[in-house]
Amino acid sequence: MRAVILACDKIRDKIRVGCLKCFKALSEKSGKFAEVDDLEIVAWTSCGGCPGFPIARLKLIDEMLKAEGKSFDVVFLASCMLMAEKNFCKMDLNEVEKKIREEFGVEVIRGTHPQ
Repeated sequence: MRAVILACDKIRDKIRVGCLKCFKALSEKSGKFAEVDDLEIVAWTSCGGCPGFPIARLKLIDEMLKAEGKSFDVVFLASCMLMAEKNFCKMDLNEVEKKIREEFGVEVIRGTHPQ
């Protein structure tokens, strides 16, 4: 399964130092990564910063992948996106998830690593 990881622009690489928890969970196939067999990360991006432009960013990734003859099957809303929604983010992740499913016809998984 080919995946895109969508992370919070304010948190990733700033507080979490290079998304180490995500990389650890990915290498150990733990957290939400354990739910997917034969996982290939084809893109890793941020929401685009507040107020957030995740669909536009995913459209760009989709176009770039298609130019290479590739695609994606699943989008992970990284654990930092979930933390941001609880604390300061104005994005409605339910709406983001709905739009991703409608626009791209792919699965959406909330979270990446164990907290």
